[in-house]
Amino acid sequence: MWRDLLPIGRHPASHGYRRFAWSGVDGDCRAWFEEQAAARGLRYEADRNGNQWAWLGDPAVGDAVVTGSHLDSVPDGGAFDGPLGVVSAFAALDELRGRGARFTRPLGIVNFGDEEGARFGLACVGSRLTAGQLTRDQAHRLTDGEGVTLPRAMEAAGYDPDAIGPDPERLARIGAFVELHVEQGRALDLSGDRVGIASAIWPHGRWRFDFRGEANHAGTTRLTDRRDPMLSYAETVLAARREAELAGAVATFGKIAVEPNGVNAIPSLVRGWLDSRAADQDSLDAVVAGIEKAAGEYAAAHGVDLAVVRESFTPVVEFDHALRDELARILGRDAGLTVPVLGTGAGHDAGILSGSIPTAMLFVRNPTGVSHSPVESATEDDCVAGVLALADVLEGLACR
Repeated sequence: MWRDLLPIGRHPASHGYRRFAWSGVDGDCRAWFEEQAAARGLRYEADRNGNQWAWLGDPAVGDAVVTGSHLDSVPDGGAFDGPLGVVSAFAALDELRGRGARFTRPLGIVNFGDEEGARFGLACVGSRLTAGQLTRDQAHRLTDGEGVTLPRAMEAAGYDPDAIGPDPERLARIGAFVELHVEQGRALDLSGDRVGIASAIWPHGRWRFDFRGEANHAGTTRLTDRRDPMLSYAETVLAARREAELAGAVATFGKIAVEPNGVNAIPSLVRGWLDSRAADQDSLDAVVAGIEKAAGEYAAAHGVDLAVVRESFTPVVEFDHALRDELARILGRDAGLTVPVLGTGAGHDAGILSGSIPTAMLFVRNPTGVSHSPVESATEDDCVAGVLALADVLEGLACR
């Protein structure tokens, strides 16, 4: 499975992945998922929001156990973030069938659409729509960098954009969702453990900073006459680092748009996107407030106008304690593992669904700690350990 999926969307120059929602490459990933479902005799369906499902048993019975993740990527992302959870889900089912496990609850495997938000700027679109955290009207207003709207992209891929929206009936059939994911950090590498359990997802959000100045000639405009928004932006990037360090948080300006974007032109607009995350809400609020205050002061000093827009926000997510404890009990009793419980600064579909159904996460060790990069990795032995841990969990939950 891994070998079949590995070449899809891989960029020859960067060696990273460009699997963007509703693109042709995304369609290839979706076809791969459908083929895996068919090869196992599973019932396949794509829901109204474009999420893909493969079912063993009838989900209408209710109290289903679901596992899976996503197949899309960030620009030039790694091979493991998302796909490891989907591949491991199918592999865990194969393992359980090999054990002769008898299922007493329906089992589902899912590929959530557009988790990374790389194309339309909003993460977890598929799960947000399903959980009612994103309305149809809001989704229809999403646009990519080429001006293509989400409805147009979905329609081109063969899906009905007018059908998207909350899916409470589907969620009501799910009794537990467990997502396996490569760790995005080095906690497991430092502890020497192959597998961990998630405790919570840090609160996090995305803010857009628009610095508006005055375009002018780079060679003829005196420094004292300039209203250069790039200066204010650059100083704000440094301020974000300082504020994050003070709060023990993280803050990143990782995307920028410049107008008119000419080498010999002073910009009229610099638009930068801030991603910030912290262990608690107060710390996150303090970081973002500090960055906004500094940005305002720098903009005023350079005669630049500033507007800040919060584009998305996810509060702290505490995974279901009972389900989390059950995972630890299953792995401790049946597999003899002492599994560490870890917090994470990364968002996931499991976090979105946690407000609607009991959710939990398993992490697989990442020796580099690097994610959202082509050097993201996990050893084959650790991936197998993750599959076996997931199989044990699914057996404990769905084969009583």
